[in-house]
Amino acid sequence: MSRPAKVKINLTALRHNFSQVRKLAPDSRILSVIKADAYGHGLTTIARALSESDAFGVACIEEAMELREAGITSPILLLEGPFSQEELTLVAALHLDIVVHTSEQIHMIEQYRGEYSFPVWLKIDTGMHRLGFHPDTVKGIYDRLSSLKHVRDELTLMSHFADAGNSESSITKKQSELFQELTQNLSGKRSIANSAGILNCPDCHFDYVRPGLMLYGISPIPGKTSCELDLQPVMSLQTKIIAVKEVKQGETVGYGAEWQCPESMPIGIVAIGYGDGYPRHAKSGTPVMVNGQLAQLIGKPSMDMITVDLREIPGVKIGDAVELWGEAIPVEEVAEHAGTIAYELISGIQSRLNVIINDED
Repeated sequence: MSRPAKVKINLTALRHNFSQVRKLAPDSRILSVIKADAYGHGLTTIARALSESDAFGVACIEEAMELREAGITSPILLLEGPFSQEELTLVAALHLDIVVHTSEQIHMIEQYRGEYSFPVWLKIDTGMHRLGFHPDTVKGIYDRLSSLKHVRDELTLMSHFADAGNSESSITKKQSELFQELTQNLSGKRSIANSAGILNCPDCHFDYVRPGLMLYGISPIPGKTSCELDLQPVMSLQTKIIAVKEVKQGETVGYGAEWQCPESMPIGIVAIGYGDGYPRHAKSGTPVMVNGQLAQLIGKPSMDMITVDLREIPGVKIGDAVELWGEAIPVEEVAEHAGTIAYELISGIQSRLNVIINDED
């Protein structure tokens, strides 16, 4: 029997979440962000399921190559642009769109000697202070790019929100106003709204929206659950009980002997650990679903196993079902107990897990 730890991917839920984006931004094109192996959900599987997307966003040339080799013909945007002159040649061969955010990348295009005309997304730094050109330079950069023979006629203008998940944030309003001011007299499509922007800033949808986290059924809005946003979890992390034992009052459980049994009690050993992507820093009390009933993590997670408190769940036996996150337990809740964010958990899923694709369409 193979190890029972597995990840289930629900493509019906994925398509539901995509339809929510379409409802929220009916007049915008959708660039689905599928970087980092589609946030741990499987790059080509997700791309095929999201075939209605107007374009896809990836972080690196390797992801774009995998999509093209899988027969994906949709526009693909290289979100960080090319990293070298040699990579620009690959961009041309793969017929990719590129983000341009540095003068060095413009120089690469100027040195290009092939036949391809690059679809360019000009990145403007409106306050995230990560990638993008300073607002004072935008008009000059726009003119420089527009004059190049290997750049497609119309640039796309883009920026990225720093705090769109906070509906009370003044930063988002300032970024949006600056972006509109900088682009109002420049021709080309515009894009600034990520998942949080799609939900919290309807006036910022513009020509392209760029959903990421919400596609996978996870709330990008602190204090709001995915259920409240009518999003459905796409990933479910599941496994089974592999041992049940009685531990006496005062004895300890797990590495470091930090968790002490308050009474004689049953505990369950679960086949999952940080070697699978379960968070090593999850604290005792993190919710775990056993046979459809809520239990709690006790002790420190190990590489291959965790331990759960079974005092409130009688009759648990070897082989019983366990869910770590998914339909019953939001991954955001697990992330909070682990002192991290849902992005890190879902994108940290390890390759040794069995993957099961559920597609009812």
